[in-house]
Amino acid sequence: MRHNVKGRKLNRTKSHRDAMLANMVASLFEHKKIHTTEAKAKELRPFAEQLITKAKTALAREKQHLLPDGQTIDIHNRRLVYRTIRNKGVIQELFDSIAPVVETRNGGYCRITKTGTRRGDGGRTAIIELVDYSAPQDGSIRLKRKKRPASAKPAAPKAEKPVSAKPAVKETPAPVTEEVVEVAAVVEETPIVAEEAPAVEVVEAVAEETPAKEEPVAE
Repeated sequence: MRHNVKGRKLNRTKSHRDAMLANMVASLFEHKKIHTTEAKAKELRPFAEQLITKAKTALAREKQHLLPDGQTIDIHNRRLVYRTIRNKGVIQELFDSIAPVVETRNGGYCRITKTGTRRGDGGRTAIIELVDYSAPQDGSIRLKRKKRPASAKPAAPKAEKPVSAKPAVKETPAPVTEEVVEVAAVVEETPIVAEEAPAVEVVEAVAEETPAKEEPVAE
């Protein structure tokens, strides 16, 4: 059994594990959010919150004027954090920006959100972020719809308004002009001439003039 052994080894030696956590916590303070594996995120959270607590302690000492004579900032806590984070820009961000934001929060500065497994090795991944810098709408959206109480009666359907038929559009006759009147008068005056059929008398006269052929008499 592994008695009195806390934490995860993460398949690394102690020096390698400490260096990895130091780099990850510097990235967390700089970008306020990082995406890593679930095991690393769980190891990083207490490691980062201890450093944030040191920054809060330094801020409280500065406000209460509990510093040695001649000091305006808490150098002692800054040196303790500098043992882990060797980036002066990140240390300034932690003590000047992050510490005032989390001043009224009693612990729980980081949040871990699981994001499933990744392709390749199937490792479980997660996002670790600072709570006060995350989106304000996180956790406020209900995924399940509220159930309607049984006593509530369904609303009566609204009566549909009758659709009024559009009136038919009357065709307006074209205006009568003087030219149209003159053309109509000329048409009325011209008599209609019908084609004359050939007279029956002419046909009969022609028939009388043509002699009939005599048929030969058989002897």
